[in-house]
Amino acid sequence: MANKIEKDIHRFQRIVQGKVRENLRKYLSKGEMIGKKGDHLVSIPIPQIEIPHFRLGPRQNGVGQGAGENGDPIGQGPGQGGAGAAGDSPGQHVLEVELTLDELAKILGEELELPNIKPKGTKTIVSRHDKYDGVAPVGPESLRHFKRTYKEALKRQIASGTYDPANPRVVPIKRDTRYRTWSEVQEPESNAVIIYMMDISGSMEDEQKEIVRIETFWIDTWLRSQYKGVVTRYIVHDTAAKEVDQNTFYRIKEAGGTMISSAYKLCAAMMDADYPTAEWNIYPFHFSDGDNWSQRDTEECMHVLRNRVLPGVNQFGYGQVESPYGTGKFIKELGQLSTFDNLVLSEIKDREHILPSIKTFLGKGR
Repeated sequence: MANKIEKDIHRFQRIVQGKVRENLRKYLSKGEMIGKKGDHLVSIPIPQIEIPHFRLGPRQNGVGQGAGENGDPIGQGPGQGGAGAAGDSPGQHVLEVELTLDELAKILGEELELPNIKPKGTKTIVSRHDKYDGVAPVGPESLRHFKRTYKEALKRQIASGTYDPANPRVVPIKRDTRYRTWSEVQEPESNAVIIYMMDISGSMEDEQKEIVRIETFWIDTWLRSQYKGVVTRYIVHDTAAKEVDQNTFYRIKEAGGTMISSAYKLCAAMMDADYPTAEWNIYPFHFSDGDNWSQRDTEECMHVLRNRVLPGVNQFGYGQVESPYGTGKFIKELGQLSTFDNLVLSEIKDREHILPSIKTFLGKGR
């Protein structure tokens, strides 16, 4: 029975994953999967899956059977549903399921045919955790190993001749008790850092920031599936750049002009101070509407990218989000750096272009 239930669970999970894959573009454009993101799980509403329910056959006396016809709604009568205005039609059920971020990354990778990334950095983070890998005759009661205690008692009774197969009663005594023991395990994890930069000038409105939020969620999900150790840093800028936390990055509202070079200089300073390029896998991503203060500052951006950022990163991604107020010229200026194959440019006109943009950023396997 347990095996049958387990098979049914796996089958249901495959159905759910299939539904997510079928509707991936909708989920990406609407951001439905991001709303309840926890440490490891994301809740996804799946309205296409019908919730199982019981149906009685004709002329059978069952619990709850009474006046009415099969299929009649159960309640206070047609069109009634308690206080307030209620409809007279059965409701549509929405089933909310949970997938791990690794499962979402797998679905994204299969759907977009993303290649796995081969880490560049040589240095690794060493993580330490306890692993239960032994048994001892002493220890705390909370770590008592019941199976090994039973086996020790059984061996003792068999050896002493007190075990009766006709009455197989095994009673452990104190010297039979066994306890779990542990040791510290050190595991290397590849170093990777993602540096997100976003223009928060007056021309970047809420819709543009929401597109950035959705796209960075999926970029983050994929890269974390490729590396065991990932650090994320956030930079916002108008005419000046500053580092912020994740919540501020997505919620900050400011206005003013735009000097993109301020963000690139801060990114380069982070790399110089904390992430040696020979040891870290570095992924800067910059999102803007393509409006910059002056041609002089654009030339400064090219200088910083060419000499301080691009030579040492796995990939630099620039996503230009279309805005009614932005000029959109900056992506064309970045074309001057086409000799750097680790520079990836993407135009994101609206939410429907999020999926192609993600494929553009992640499809090179860097």
